[in-house]
Amino acid sequence: MSIVDLRNLSKSYGRKTVLRDINLSVQPGEFMVVFGLPVSGKSVLVRLITGLEKPDAGQIVLRGVDMTRAAPGDRNLGYVPQSFALYPHFSVYDNIAYPLAIARAPRDETREAVQSAARLLKIEQFLDRRPDQLSGGQKQRVAIARGLVKKSEIFVLDDPLVGLDFKLRERLIEDLKATQEQLKVTFIYTTSEAVEATQLASTLAMLDHGEIVEIGPPEELYARPARAETMRNVGFPQANFISGKLAQRDGGYWLSTPLFESALQQSANARVPLDQAVALPISVGVRPEHVVLGAAPANGANGAFEFEAKVLLREDLGGEEIVYLEAGGQQLATVLRSDDEQALDIHIDQTVTAHIHPERAVVYADGKYVGRAG
Repeated sequence: MSIVDLRNLSKSYGRKTVLRDINLSVQPGEFMVVFGLPVSGKSVLVRLITGLEKPDAGQIVLRGVDMTRAAPGDRNLGYVPQSFALYPHFSVYDNIAYPLAIARAPRDETREAVQSAARLLKIEQFLDRRPDQLSGGQKQRVAIARGLVKKSEIFVLDDPLVGLDFKLRERLIEDLKATQEQLKVTFIYTTSEAVEATQLASTLAMLDHGEIVEIGPPEELYARPARAETMRNVGFPQANFISGKLAQRDGGYWLSTPLFESALQQSANARVPLDQAVALPISVGVRPEHVVLGAAPANGANGAFEFEAKVLLREDLGGEEIVYLEAGGQQLATVLRSDDEQALDIHIDQTVTAHIHPERAVVYADGKYVGRAG
């Protein structure tokens, strides 16, 4: 049985619909990440789950019981808010212990819970300090520890690492994953960071404009995205998109883009039939790692699509380098290892040859998957 079931949840403010028909089932022990860009509705979803707001329609079922109208205190959820929200005049110990103090937990039980949470988050040595004596990362660990002291098997974390620098987020990502695995509890975690989402999630739900458009293991959503927005945003750097047109020709279907042309076959997993797709906006998604610099071994329907591109910018990420290109009026990004000899020979404004293998070109009609080129 699912430990959390969201059934047809909707929420509006005036005429603005923020969440629409949200359906999400979370299994015991799952690390569920709800990923979406800012203003996609993530924080509103968290407020509905925790009971801070009520939905306009739908049900929230926790542990098999309908808790849609239940008060926050009756839901028995651990909660980590987006902001630190630490009490400046409390010690770290007292900040972590605060939820237990409100619940009038016994002193021994409180001490054991606080020390256990502090040990998990590696902040045992800071328990006697006050928040103004901590770094940003240490404050965030305190906020997370405070959320974890509650005796619950369900924890809701609302984008808890937002605003932290990349290196600090990396360390906290590792600790959060280890903490969830060690506690053997359920996490519902929201974020707008693609790397964070894919590293943490056992299951990833893509929230786009108030709707969950795809759910699955992160590696599945990365390799076989059914929606263009999933392909664009799940992964770093973001996927490239090339404008295209689809037309019927010689009894089949033909894809045309500024960079290549190709026959297109109907996919068994297509979300839109090709005879309907010809009337819809067409885009072709290509991951940066699949834009390959250098001449293709062969051109045409059975080989790679080759084209000339101008180098616009290089961005050093340390072990990798993003190279931004312009080709046929389209802007593309590719990724090279920093120690790749090819990377050393690339210069701004240089014209280079690049190619894309057909099976790496994912075709969408009005944002829905229809097939792959070739």
